Amino acid sequence: MQDIQPLTRFSVSPLHTMTRQLAAVASGRAAPDLVLTGARVLSTYSDRMLTDRELWISGGRIAALRPAGSWRATGQTPGEVRDMQGGILAPGLVDPHLHIESSMMTACAYAEAALLNGTTTIFCDSHEIGNVADVAGIEWMLEDARHAPLNVFLTVPSTVPATSPQCETAGGDLTPEKIGALFDRWPEAVALGEKMDFVPLCHGDDRSHAIVAESLKRGHPVSGHVFGREFVAAYAASGVTDTHEAITGEIADDLLEAGVWIFLRGGPPTTPWHSLPEAIKTITEMGADPKRICVCTDDRDADDLSLFGQDWVVRQAIMAGIRTETAWSMGSLHGATRFGMDNEIGGFGGGRRADLVLLDDAMEVQDTWYGGRHVVSDRKITPVLDRQFSESRYRYPEAAYRTVILPEIGELIPSLPDGPCHANVIGISGPGDIALLHEVIALEEARNWDVLLEKHDLCFVTVLERHGRNGGVAHGLLRGFGLTEGAVASSVGHDAHNIIVAGRNEADMRLAVETVRDSRGGVVVISDNKVSALVPLPIAGLLSDERAGIVAQQTEKLKQVWSELGCTLPYMGFNLIPLSVIPDIRITDKGLITVPAMEQLPLFVLMNSKHD
Repeated sequence: MQDIQPLTRFSVSPLHTMTRQLAAVASGRAAPDLVLTGARVLSTYSDRMLTDRELWISGGRIAALRPAGSWRATGQTPGEVRDMQGGILAPGLVDPHLHIESSMMTACAYAEAALLNGTTTIFCDSHEIGNVADVAGIEWMLEDARHAPLNVFLTVPSTVPATSPQCETAGGDLTPEKIGALFDRWPEAVALGEKMDFVPLCHGDDRSHAIVAESLKRGHPVSGHVFGREFVAAYAASGVTDTHEAITGEIADDLLEAGVWIFLRGGPPTTPWHSLPEAIKTITEMGADPKRICVCTDDRDADDLSLFGQDWVVRQAIMAGIRTETAWSMGSLHGATRFGMDNEIGGFGGGRRADLVLLDDAMEVQDTWYGGRHVVSDRKITPVLDRQFSESRYRYPEAAYRTVILPEIGELIPSLPDGPCHANVIGISGPGDIALLHEVIALEEARNWDVLLEKHDLCFVTVLERHGRNGGVAHGLLRGFGLTEGAVASSVGHDAHNIIVAGRNEADMRLAVETVRDSRGGVVVISDNKVSALVPLPIAGLLSDERAGIVAQQTEKLKQVWSELGCTLPYMGFNLIPLSVIPDIRITDKGLITVPAMEQLPLFVLMNSKHD
C-alpha cells in the first residue's frame, strides 16, 4: 500500500488532471472518493460554525462544501460516505513554530503524536541538530521529515552557534553561504528560523544581517526571537516579521504595530513556555484584531505533546476569551497565511488539501484525516498509519549516532577556594521563569563543601564540551535548585548541546555523565547511587529512535523522578541553563557568561583581591 504523503510530496501530474477532476466532482459530474456528511463545519474563512454540511473529497483534496445530503442529488455513487452525526469538522491544525528536537523524537515519531492532536502541518526550526552536526544534521532531519506522514516545513536555522566561539563550543557553524545553499537545495525550506541573536542584529552585526539577507533576497520571511520592548523597532527594521517571544500584552502590541506577526506560545502551565495568557491581552484588553496572530507550541517533550498539543493551545485561547471559531483559525488558517500557504491548507476551500479533524463539543480531536486518508479514529491511530510508522521510518546514518565524544571525564566539582571569597552563583528565579539570576555570595573560609552547599542552598553545576573539539569543562554553583542528593545530567544543553550535570557530590555526577556518554546521549536522573530514570537519545544526543509512545513513557517517568528528587526547575528549564542568550547569567563549557554583556566571570573572587 502506498505511504501517506505530506504536502511537499503530494504528486499530481499533470496538474490540469487534478483541477479537471476536482471541478468534475464539485459540479456533480463525477463521484467523490469520500463524503463526510451530517456535520457542523468550522469555517476559518468567515469564523463561523456552519450547520448540517458535508465535504466532498477527491484525490486527497477538497472538491466542495455542500449542504448535508447534497451528494444524493448528483446521481453519483461516492467511494465512501461517512455520517459525522453532528460533530464538528475543522481544518487540520497548523503549528507555525516548534522544534522537533524538543520532543526528543524523530520527525516520523513526532508525526504520530501530532496527528493524534489534529496537527497536520508544522513549521520547525531544527537549530538544535544544526548546533550539533551542522548542515548534515539539518539534512538528516529533512530526510526524516520526508518519510513522515505530516506536512513538515523548515525554517532554516539562523543562529548557529547561538553565541561566539569565545562564549561556547558548538558542533555546527551555519554561515550565510550554508544557509543560502539549504534554501536552494530543499523546497521544504520556506523561511529563516528564529533570529535569536537579537542584540547583535539590532546593533548592526554584519554576519547577522548577511544571514537575514539570504532569506530576504529569495523572498522568504524571517522569524524572530526577541526580549525587551526597546529592541522591537530595530528588530522589525532588520527584516524580522514574526516572533513567538511576546510574553506580555504590551510587547505583543508593540510588535503588531511594527508589522510583526505574533505567535502566542502556549505551554504546560508549570513551565516557562506558557506566555499566552499574558500576551493574548493585546486582543482581549487592548483591542487588537487577531488577523496577524497565531498560536504555537514551540517546545514540547513527547509526554507533554500528548497532553498539551496545538489543540490544547487553541482551547487555552478560547479560555482566555477568544471566540471558538477565531481561536481555531488562529491555530490553522492564520499560520498557513503567515507562510503564504492558505491556498493549500488551513481551510475548506475548493482544491485545498483534505487535512481535517472531527471535534466534539469540547473542541477535542476525535478523528483526523490527512490528505483524505483516515489516520486517527476515535483518538487512536488507524492500521494504515501504524503500518507506515512501523515499516517506512527513516533510518538515521551511523554518523548521527557518534556525536557524544567524551574520551575523558575530568573533575566535575571545583576545588575549594583557598580562603574567604565571593562566589558568582547562578540563582533560580522560579519554576516558570527561564531567566536566571546573577547572585554574589560570600563564602567564609571552610574546608568542607558539604557545609557550604547546605548553608547556602547550593549544588554543583558543570558543563562538559562533547563535540570532540577541546574537552573543556566549566564549573559553577546553582542556588535554589532543590537538589539535596543524587545528580541529573543531559546532553540536551541548549543551544550548543554540551553536557550539563548538576549534583551534590562527585560520584553521583560522574555516574550521571558516564550514563549519558554510554547511551550516546540522553537525560538521566541518579538517586541512591543508581540510575533512577533515563531517556536515551542516541541520535545526535538529542533524539530517541523509538516510537512516540515509548518516548512518552520514558519522559513521564523522568519527570516524576526529577520532581521526587526535589528539583525546582523542570528538566526542560534545566536544559536551558547553558543558553547564553537569556539574562542574567549562564554557564557554558567556557565558564560563567553574563547576558547580554557576554562577559566571562570567574567562579570565585578571593576577598581583598584586586577583583574584590
